[in-house]
Amino acid sequence: MSTRSRSLRRFWPCAHPRRFAWERGVLLPLSLVLGVGCRQEMYDQAKAKPLSESTFFANGQNARPLPPDTVARGFLREDKAMYAGIAPSGSFVTELPIPLSRALLERGHERFDIFCSPCHGKQGNGLGMIVQRGFKQPSSFHVDRLRQQPIGYFFDVMTQGFGQMSSYASQVTPQDRWAIAAYLRALQLSQHVPAAELPPEDRQKLAQSARKPEHRPSPGEPK
Repeated sequence: MSTRSRSLRRFWPCAHPRRFAWERGVLLPLSLVLGVGCRQEMYDQAKAKPLSESTFFANGQNARPLPPDTVARGFLREDKAMYAGIAPSGSFVTELPIPLSRALLERGHERFDIFCSPCHGKQGNGLGMIVQRGFKQPSSFHVDRLRQQPIGYFFDVMTQGFGQMSSYASQVTPQDRWAIAAYLRALQLSQHVPAAELPPEDRQKLAQSARKPEHRPSPGEPK
């Protein structure tokens, strides 16, 4: 018995040289036959790649136009109030079509700072960073014309665009557009809330600041 056979028997008692020869002589060719026989018809099937040339269709294009009135899955959006800001009467909705919550306002605050504040400013006064760098200034959200607009108007502007402002429909989801609109209403209210509607502690602070005399520096005193 060869040294290799003795070593195999030491670690694998059932091993035998003739068995290994049989495996090499039968199993290896069999595995090659099975490998060659694997069918790849799904991979090699006749198909038309998108935007490729066609010799079958009259217009020479494999891409086919969608049938009329086709709607992508998940994009039916029959609720006009939710997805267009339009009431059944055809005018803009005056109330949120989704529940108002603190989480919604916080989400709107976050999205407003990301997408809106570069132009409109974080206070909504139209003095964003790009305006400070020479671009056209948008209107302040605190003017009477915009404070009197229904909330659906702001959703529509974000969806369709307005003037030099492009549409944000592809960047901001409908839910986030409503969150921004809700935060925008809160931002407008923060600048025009009646004093009678403030909490008692805030009314007290307001009264104290009104009674506090304004300090005017004397000549030569640093401002």
